[in-house]
Amino acid sequence: MKLQVNGVMHEVEASPTARLLDVLRGPLGLTGTKEGCGEGECGSCTILLDGLPVNACLVLAGQAEGAEILTVEGLAAGQLAPLQQCFVDDGGAQCGICTPGMLIAAEALLRRNKAPDDAEIREAIAGNICRCTGYQRIVDAIKHAAVVRAGGAS
Repeated sequence: MKLQVNGVMHEVEASPTARLLDVLRGPLGLTGTKEGCGEGECGSCTILLDGLPVNACLVLAGQAEGAEILTVEGLAAGQLAPLQQCFVDDGGAQCGICTPGMLIAAEALLRRNKAPDDAEIREAIAGNICRCTGYQRIVDAIKHAAVVRAGGAS
């Protein structure tokens, strides 16, 4: 099957009924997308599928054929993207299990809302569970990234 991941077309041998998460992590070697619960409850495996955040553990690979897939690896081009750097600078990334899903949920939000407030950020990341940060550092990092994307100070 053919999958477009992070702007690159890939041809992979996988069953159309395999979980997209397993195809991303296995044959494609994109291990940034994490498996937490495997039931669509934790958000660790969040990716963008045609621009919308989805849990890769709940998507069959065949459903993604012909779609545009963005994983956490696709955010950076040789160096950390501003959103990723803000997570580092503001302490939004700690143990790292939720971070890829949080980054992708934040990317989806910032694509549709260039200046979200705290409530909008919290709603956008509501499907992602974090046990380390208490969420405020993640909210701060996303707000910081919005300012940086708007051309403000980093």
